[in-house]
Amino acid sequence: MHWKIELIALPVSDVDRAIAFYRDRAGFTLDHDHRVEDGLRFVQFTPPGSACSIAFGEGISTMAPGSLHGIQVVVDDAAGARKELLDRGVEASEVDVQPWGSFVYFADPDGNQWALQELPVRAD
Repeated sequence: MHWKIELIALPVSDVDRAIAFYRDRAGFTLDHDHRVEDGLRFVQFTPPGSACSIAFGEGISTMAPGSLHGIQVVVDDAAGARKELLDRGVEASEVDVQPWGSFVYFADPDGNQWALQELPVRAD
């Protein structure tokens, strides 16, 4: 049996500001923006090439906005991903090279924290 993470709820304080950040600055794909009913709006984004998406909106999460830390996304090139973020106006850390990978960190306007990891080359 396979278990796949498909969706992570992301707590945000301003849905439209978060949409602008993830679409225009982070470069994620907007999959859905649907108002189900009063008090329930479902917005879903997917990072480029990812099988897992994020969701936020109204009535989606009880977590405090900005409290989600440690979302990690694997990228082919940490330095290239950092440059893309910087070019889009996102503040991103320098590349942090570790034996287990190279990392770049950034946060959304609420403070939800992301890590981008370039996996190390495996010696076969």
